Amino acid sequence: MEHHDALSRFGHALSDPTRTRILLTLRRGSGYPSELAEAIGVSRQILSNHLACLRGCGLVVAVPEGRRNRYELADRRIGHALDDLLDLVAMA
Repeated sequence: MEHHDALSRFGHALSDPTRTRILLTLRRGSGYPSELAEAIGVSRQILSNHLACLRGCGLVVAVPEGRRNRYELADRRIGHALDDLLDLVAMA
């Protein structure tokens, strides 16, 4: 994948407030869809649609646990990148 493609996908993920809240929540640890939906304040269907987008962008993964899936960031460095972006934006 080209560098600009990877950054574009990351930017697309962050362009929606719900997806941003999902990523920020997952940077603190993994979660189940029902818990994430409640924490973020959206329906499970809306959350499911956004998780599908974030999976497609390669930012989150679903970890099967029996009949449930637990979601987490695809790489811990994504959480560090989000922290760095937050620090940068807070300074502006």
